[in-house]
Amino acid sequence: MLYTGLRVRDLDRSIRFYRRIGFRVSGRGTMQHGGQMVDLALPGNPHLVELNFYPTTNRYYEPFVAGSEFDHLGFRVDHIDAWARQLRRWRIPLVADFVDGTTRLVYARDPDGNWLEFCGPVPAKAAPRRPRG
Repeated sequence: MLYTGLRVRDLDRSIRFYRRIGFRVSGRGTMQHGGQMVDLALPGNPHLVELNFYPTTNRYYEPFVAGSEFDHLGFRVDHIDAWARQLRRWRIPLVADFVDGTTRLVYARDPDGNWLEFCGPVPAKAAPRRPRG
């Protein structure tokens, strides 16, 4: 898969949000029909997120219904507990957080209501210590 395109209401607000969680702008452009696009990349990851903005006068503009046309972006992370803590530090509310088998799933939303899934292995519990005797 090359990229995921997201329709956004406020391009600058969305860029600020995705930068907070580690994305970097890798390209910008104006589409032939007048829409704007910004490509975002995570360092070391080939998959791009393309933010698309269509002004109300654009022929591709559609009224926005938050979260209804897109399900979620999924990110595999090595240290899920650390990610959950970092999202909270960034004041990004978690909308779901649960364990499914050996995987912990943590969900947040971007400014337009799109869900982001961070999934990673449930950390192994430390082996109980034996009392010294």
